[in-house]
Amino acid sequence: MAENSKIQWTDHTVNFWTGCKKVSPGCKFCYMFRDQERYGKEPTDVLQVAQKTINKVLKQAKPGDKIFTCSWSDFFIEEADEWRAWAWGIIRDNPHLNWQILTKRPERIAENLPPDWGDGWQQVWIGVSVETGKQLHRVKTLIELAAFPGIKTTFISAEPLLGPLEFDVNGRKDKNEPYIISLLDGIDWVIVGGESGNDNGDWRYRPNQVAWMLRIVEQCNQSNTPVFVKQMGTHLAQQLKLKDRHGGDISEFPCSLQIRQFPQTHGQNI
Repeated sequence: MAENSKIQWTDHTVNFWTGCKKVSPGCKFCYMFRDQERYGKEPTDVLQVAQKTINKVLKQAKPGDKIFTCSWSDFFIEEADEWRAWAWGIIRDNPHLNWQILTKRPERIAENLPPDWGDGWQQVWIGVSVETGKQLHRVKTLIELAAFPGIKTTFISAEPLLGPLEFDVNGRKDKNEPYIISLLDGIDWVIVGGESGNDNGDWRYRPNQVAWMLRIVEQCNQSNTPVFVKQMGTHLAQQLKLKDRHGGDISEFPCSLQIRQFPQTHGQNI
């Protein structure tokens, strides 16, 4: 699958493979599972996508465009190990595009970087999904990785946001003196959004709160981390009587959440 994207924080989506396995609370009502079942397919079957399908978006994309990679899977899922070198090859051959790789499996990143990764590839952004405080360990893993393999742009997707997130954590100075550090100090960008879904049936949605989103924006401002508010989610869209529950018109958002910033810290082509 390769297409112009309706996701506001990217320009195109490219799936080198489709299909995934649920590993986190955010996966519960995943749109990929919903859509695959709608098409009569088994969503847990991880299947390679044809090269000609990938080529379609490569022909459409302009220099500097952002490509969200594996929106219908996970780039680092174990079942796709045999095809990952092929995928890295396509990314390597298209350095004029910004490849946004989002994962719930950051523990697999280091062992699955390409052999010629060297000091990192400028065109690759790597992010982790964090839906509640229980998933903050993914951010810690990403920060640790970014310091060594040379990941140039790091990001967090707090979508679907299912609870409050506090990025300030306890650290230790010399002689074990406790102090507070912000996990955002090692992150270049944060996306935040509520969950979309239906009131009934198998594919529902869970509540989001304006206060949770405002707290994330506040923490991003304190750390000078760009933040992109994608959508309120179905719950808040109904409460706030929004016409577009998918965030197509941010003028409907509360004023303090009408924010759509992009990372500018490493000279990416954006």
